[in-house]
Amino acid sequence: MLTKKEQRARRAGQTRVRIAKQGVVRLSVHRTNLHIYASVISGCGTKVLASASTAEAEIRSQIGGAGKGGNVAAAGIIGKRIAERAKAAGVEQVAFDRSGFAYHGRVKALAEAAREAGLQF
Repeated sequence: MLTKKEQRARRAGQTRVRIAKQGVVRLSVHRTNLHIYASVISGCGTKVLASASTAEAEIRSQIGGAGKGGNVAAAGIIGKRIAERAKAAGVEQVAFDRSGFAYHGRVKALAEAAREAGLQF
């Protein structure tokens, strides 16, 4: 019997294999109870081209202090920020890697905010 964490890791692995075969740049999302993290990773999977998270001091002040990064509003801010940074790095199109998390709540809010800011996936 797999634990909840192992099940998520298994789903994440399957997605990453599929994206790696395509050889495209991916937008990887990770969430914890307190924070949400987003990274744009190169097609070969070795280089982080852009990243954003609610753990950054500038973002924490914007969302209302420590411990406020675990909500949908904060995820929306991170989605917009990662799209801006990806475009600055010359990335327009990505594959969305939700890291085994359900496309719901914070993960969905981040994805929709990134799309609205001009990132295509």
